[in-house]
Amino acid sequence: MTMPVRRIRPRTGRRSFDLRSTALFFVLLALLLCVLGFAVRTLAGTAERRPAWVVVLCLAGLAAVLGWGRRRRRLSGARTARRAAAALEEGVHTALEEWEAPAADTPSAGDRYAAVSPGYDRAYDYDALDADEFERAVAGLCERDGCTGVEVVGGAGDLGADVLAVAPDGRRVVVQCKRYGDGHRVGSQDLQRFGGTCYTVHEADVAVLVTTSDFTAPAVEYAEQCGIVCFDRPALLAWHDGTGPAPWTLVDGAGGC
Repeated sequence: MTMPVRRIRPRTGRRSFDLRSTALFFVLLALLLCVLGFAVRTLAGTAERRPAWVVVLCLAGLAAVLGWGRRRRRLSGARTARRAAAALEEGVHTALEEWEAPAADTPSAGDRYAAVSPGYDRAYDYDALDADEFERAVAGLCERDGCTGVEVVGGAGDLGADVLAVAPDGRRVVVQCKRYGDGHRVGSQDLQRFGGTCYTVHEADVAVLVTTSDFTAPAVEYAEQCGIVCFDRPALLAWHDGTGPAPWTLVDGAGGC
């Protein structure tokens, strides 16, 4: 009796369609999209406060995507989705921790001034500065308080002007700086030399003489006649600390001898 022979199909090397794995892949893909949407919403809140951190995270994500592209032929769809979901979940947790972390302390006014005005230092010891450093310090104070076009022009041939600036209200400010010790007061001759050039040569709207010392009585009298603002040591320190006015605020209009 002849027995029927069952034909055996040769293996082609192709994997059969796996409905279970395919369904799991799409479920994990949907979960991945949900987590991604939540991560985008979370990161949007931190983008303004920590843009550098967001850039680093994006670069790390790009590197992960490129790495996944190289390995995707060797990994099944379900395994790849699980790994991507785990990495994304870890990134979301990190973003949440960063978001909930307390923000850095707001810099003080002195720190902000030091950042934008290299000539200004809130810890200046004016007695320790030389003449050139004192001029730069005064220029820094002008920048700090809103002046524009600030220039340090002191030196040979400066014709009495050490610092030039434009006040916030648009007036031209000309400053002469006298780095004197306590025993050396600014005299009337200093004021006369400055008064002879500050208006006619430098076309000042506001003329200021700032010193680390004091003024003699004749010097103060001459300054009042010419409309020159005398800033002695106490006035300078008050300006520096923010407890006193800037010199150009003490003059209503243009002066002149």
